Amino acid sequence: MNYKRFIYYQGTIGMASSMIFPFYILLIRNVGDSYAQFGWAYGLFALTAALCYPLIGKYADRVGDKTFLAVYSWGMAILLLFFPLASEVWHVYILQVLMGVLGAVQKNSEKTVLARYVTKEIAGSQIGRYHFWTSVAAAIAVIATGYLVDFLTIASIFYIASAVFAWSGLQLAKVKAAEA
Repeated sequence: MNYKRFIYYQGTIGMASSMIFPFYILLIRNVGDSYAQFGWAYGLFALTAALCYPLIGKYADRVGDKTFLAVYSWGMAILLLFFPLASEVWHVYILQVLMGVLGAVQKNSEKTVLARYVTKEIAGSQIGRYHFWTSVAAAIAVIATGYLVDFLTIASIFYIASAVFAWSGLQLAKVKAAEA
C-alpha cells in the first residue's frame, strides 16, 4: 500500500464511519430514552478503545498494518449488520464495546501507516493533505446520509455503511494481492 492508496482507503472508511456515527443517536433514541444512555454508549466505546490501545500497539508490528486494517474493515462490515437488530439499550452497549475494540485497531493502524509512509522532511504537508481528503470524504458522507435518512429508514444507513466497509475490505485485499 502506498500513501495515495492509503488516503483512498481511509477516505472510504471515513465515509462509512461518518454515515453512522452522527446518526446512531437516532437508533439509541428508538431503543432508549435518555441522553445518559447515549453518554454510556459512547463512553463504553471510548473506554474500550483506550483499554485496547496498549495491546494492539504491542502486536501492530508483528501482525502488520494491512492485516489490522482488514480486520477493521470486515469487522465493521459485519458489526453494522447487527445495529438495526438492537431492540434494547444493552444491545447497543455491547455493540459499542465491540466497536471500541475495532476503533482502536483502526486508529492505531492509521497512525502507524502514516508514520511509515510520510516523508520526514515534508510530513506536515503530507499529513495535512491526508486529513484534508479524509475530512472531505467524511463531510460528504454526513451530508448525504442526512438526506438518505429522510428518505430511507435509520436501519438502512447501517446496511449501506456495512456495504461500504466491505467494499473497503475488498479494496484492501486487492492492494494486498497486487503486492504479493
